[in-house]
Amino acid sequence: MDIAFIAGFGPIGTVDGASHDFWAGALGIPFHENAPRYFHTEEVEGAKAFAIWPLDQAAEATFGTTEWPADRPVPQAWVEFDVASPEAVGPAVEELRARGLEILVDAHEEPWGQTTSRLMSPEGLLVGVSYTPWMHGDGAGDESGGREAAG
Repeated sequence: MDIAFIAGFGPIGTVDGASHDFWAGALGIPFHENAPRYFHTEEVEGAKAFAIWPLDQAAEATFGTTEWPADRPVPQAWVEFDVASPEAVGPAVEELRARGLEILVDAHEEPWGQTTSRLMSPEGLLVGVSYTPWMHGDGAGDESGGREAAG
């Protein structure tokens, strides 16, 4: 697998707004609410994307339900690594599977144009192997974002 860059990173947010209060309020990070309770920015130097991804939305994107499975550790954060093309996501997933890793979501295209897959790290991070078109500078994809890197 050839990782091109880190597409994004951020906390898995709380439902009660405490995550937004901390990151936006205490630290002053400028967010846009791209979806209800999904706060995203590309305005923090050094990160292509930083976003608060609510746990119920992460569960829906990963397992198809808003409840995180009780038999799995609840992630505290997410990170996504972009590969060179949408076609490279599937082989990257197969490489990880061949190494004995459990893939939670196989490569697929999200409604906002990102091709992604997900697995969990030993530390409990929700890890995406993705292709985010608007981050590759080739003019492909929705420049305005959508959900951006998470999802």
